[in-house]
Amino acid sequence: MRILQLSSARQLGGGERHFIDLTEGLRKRGHDLFLAVTPDSPLLDRLPKISPENVITVPLRNAIDITSAWKLRGFVREHRIEIVHGHVARDYPLAAIAVGASGPAHLVLTRHVMFFLSRLHRVTERRVARIIAVSEGVAANLRHERVFDEGKISLVRHGIDLDGYEPSLNRSNDTGHMLRVGMLGEISPVKGQEDFARAAAEIARLRDDVRFVMAGRDNSPQGRNRREIDSLIKELGLSDKLEVIESIDSIPQFMSGLDVFVSPSRSEAFGLAMVEAMACGIPVIATMTAGGREVVEDEKTGRLVPINKPAELAHAITDVLANHDLRKMLGMNARRRVEERFSLDRMISETEAVYREVLESQTG
Repeated sequence: MRILQLSSARQLGGGERHFIDLTEGLRKRGHDLFLAVTPDSPLLDRLPKISPENVITVPLRNAIDITSAWKLRGFVREHRIEIVHGHVARDYPLAAIAVGASGPAHLVLTRHVMFFLSRLHRVTERRVARIIAVSEGVAANLRHERVFDEGKISLVRHGIDLDGYEPSLNRSNDTGHMLRVGMLGEISPVKGQEDFARAAAEIARLRDDVRFVMAGRDNSPQGRNRREIDSLIKELGLSDKLEVIESIDSIPQFMSGLDVFVSPSRSEAFGLAMVEAMACGIPVIATMTAGGREVVEDEKTGRLVPINKPAELAHAITDVLANHDLRKMLGMNARRRVEERFSLDRMISETEAVYREVLESQTG
């Protein structure tokens, strides 16, 4: 198949990692891959095997950037694209224009988040062949919004390349071992760093053998979110126990250095970081977001706790930290669940199936 992957993303997050993994996976399976991205896109450096002749860079400023849409339309026709696959909501209308009313290409969209779509997206509905939801929560939200016909909604859960993740089940049980509890996500109120810090303070009052780490970038204006978190850490007396890291070299290496991974989000459509921790055999303590409930099996691969309840979060973390055998059992179950439910091969195969169904339905 000749497939154009389209994204105006200017920062890397879970949705962009999905884009990279899907694009590279489809390329390895022999499909002809094309990219439509912005000139300063961070995606280009991470997809070096896509031929420059197969890449178009356009501003993609917003959902009404008609100039970009017409350039895309010309590219689609010139390269005989069969599938145009958009990943960012502001790109959906541009992708619909690029496909046209009766052109040879067919439009597939992926919805990565649970935010409501705007009225503008309703105009794209008649040109959309299929919209992919990366989680059950996102699929339910799309059905509730009724922007797209329910028959066009397909569930294809996010997946990861397990070859890059090795189970880390041999963390020490020695009494002198310093336990590590961490989280990974953009520094933002919705990701729950404040609740993580308050839970850490509760745990630190009970035991002195635990250290905490937050990893994630701050994309807020003038670094406001990071300053607020730093101030809270100081206020809670955690300066020597809670480390904030804005960048990490290797996610698997980061996860493997933890005893417990925490997802304290107040809203989570899927939760890629939870899956990555589980792939390393690390138990996950997560809030009861849509993503948390879908990824984590309570009492089997980790624990689920109420949203915005730092005391209950701290209690769950403390329970798991107190029992090495429990952590090992939860970690083994976590790795098994990722292998069965969240593999990259499964994600790519299911996406290919969506493409084929679209092409067959249009020619049948």
